Amino acid sequence: MTTAARPTVEMAWFSALCDDDYEFLGVPDPVLASSFEHCRNIVLTADRYGFDNVLLPSGYQMGIDNTAFCAAMAPMTSLRMLLAVRCGELVVPQLARQLATIDQIMAGRLTVNIISSDIPGETLDSGPRYRRSTEVMYALRELLDGRAVKFHGDFVDLEVDPPRITTVSGASPLFYFGGLSPAARECAAAGADVFLMWPDTTDKVVEVKADMNARAARKDRSLRYGWRSHVIVRETEDEARQAARRLLSKLDDDVGSTIRQQSLDSASTGVARQAVLREGADEEGYVERHLWTGVGRARSGAGAAIVGDPDQVLDKIRELSDAGIEAFILSGYPHAAECDLFARYVLPNVDHGRLEFTPDPVNAD
Repeated sequence: MTTAARPTVEMAWFSALCDDDYEFLGVPDPVLASSFEHCRNIVLTADRYGFDNVLLPSGYQMGIDNTAFCAAMAPMTSLRMLLAVRCGELVVPQLARQLATIDQIMAGRLTVNIISSDIPGETLDSGPRYRRSTEVMYALRELLDGRAVKFHGDFVDLEVDPPRITTVSGASPLFYFGGLSPAARECAAAGADVFLMWPDTTDKVVEVKADMNARAARKDRSLRYGWRSHVIVRETEDEARQAARRLLSKLDDDVGSTIRQQSLDSASTGVARQAVLREGADEEGYVERHLWTGVGRARSGAGAAIVGDPDQVLDKIRELSDAGIEAFILSGYPHAAECDLFARYVLPNVDHGRLEFTPDPVNAD
């Protein structure tokens, strides 16, 4: 009997540029603090093991600048890099030039994670904040596709010729984007290529994907889907669960709460959903047998981990792939060490490669 080949998925790792690396969650370790050398080691570890992409997160209060880091790392690696970009930081023509330049340094390997949080000194309601992101994505894609922009919106007001500098392909890199509020979903449907979900139960993933497919279809678009979570894999399930317990063994809950509140997206709908998962978990923090919510006790954003032995972790990835997930962005603590474990135990059994996608036409309506 012939077994049908499984779909190829993109496997990405995470570089802890925002001081998010621990042996014991919530206990700072100077050896694991964000620095060029430390974060470079994480990226080079992922590259050595054959991951397809690496997420470079953005923060204001902690860590190092991701754009400068990306440009510095570009000649050192063959990986794609998923550069987080906060809408509103730069005027769109400058941002387009910056991204096109980095893509040239990277020989065409840049992908972009669109972030829609507030920036220091401002507080926008959800609706206007995501309206800004919709307008930024539209104008940015037009410029990166080599087209002139004549657009007068609420946040982007531009009449500018096509830029001289372009990406290697002459087209915009893929835009990855996440958010669960109604405004965020409409923004993603209008302008994103890959809709990223934080950890959730599989039935909820299917529900959100169906909703996003309908929203995109109403705009004559389509989306691909990604999953951003942590992972803890060991030779046996008992060892993996013990590693999860050890990770939290020195956590002070007040410290964990302070860490969660430091993020500019700490009050978002997505973060609220992660809290709901924790509240619905069992006494050890498991909301599903292999989905552990303990990470979220000291981290805003993606707050759960796939936990198990190699076969169990692989089965969970395949379950999510069957549900329509085509890109995985994983991390673990400490990041370089867990990258090594995942790469040895699981990655060789995953049919993976760079996510390729021809974006649909987009507009800012």
